[in-house]
Amino acid sequence: MKRVFGAKKNNEPPPSIQDASDRINKRGDSVEDKVKKLDAELCKYREQIKKTRPGPAQEAIKARAMRVLKQKKMYEGQRDMLYNQTFNLDQVSFAAEGLKDAQQTMTALKSANKELKGMMKTVKIQDIDNLQDEMMDLMDVSNEIQETLGRSYSVPDDIDEDDLMGELDALEADMGNETEADGVPSYLQPDKEPDLETELNLPPAPTGHAAVPAGRVNNQAEDELGLPAVPRASIRG
Repeated sequence: MKRVFGAKKNNEPPPSIQDASDRINKRGDSVEDKVKKLDAELCKYREQIKKTRPGPAQEAIKARAMRVLKQKKMYEGQRDMLYNQTFNLDQVSFAAEGLKDAQQTMTALKSANKELKGMMKTVKIQDIDNLQDEMMDLMDVSNEIQETLGRSYSVPDDIDEDDLMGELDALEADMGNETEADGVPSYLQPDKEPDLETELNLPPAPTGHAAVPAGRVNNQAEDELGLPAVPRASIRG
């Protein structure tokens, strides 16, 4: 049956751009090595031509050098052609990589777009506006509460600049009147102790013997303050 219909051939996958580029670069490196060897051989022939006198020997050396130079030119042409092929493959590789990156980017954007659409269904602009309005109202109420708690009691709020200047002028006049001769204000002078007797208006304390009314004989003994002396108790044995 195989002779009639033939056997099925195994189709090998085509080489990738990277495989082709690596193979060409390998060939180019091999040709480059050959060019370097020919350069070394040409340098040797040049030294021989300098040392050889003009004649058949020198002409033979020049002929060999000409043949090596032709080989070098041929290899250099092959090398340049291989490098051009590598350059073209690199450009194609860069373009393919760019397309792959673009495909991945598009896939990621589509996935992100789908997720955003699902999230936007749960988040509404009207709800956000309402939340912001509620937050602003709460902040206003909080500020009012803070102002109310920080309010001062029994402090007049209707004091203007004229009242302030009048109060300062009156205070300056009072300070000028209270200033003593030495230039020290009264509120900076030491406090004086008050005279209690003057404030209470008490009569003076009695001194010496008390006066005896006329026609009365004071037969009672008196003490040093003019008061009746207390009799001493007799001591019985």
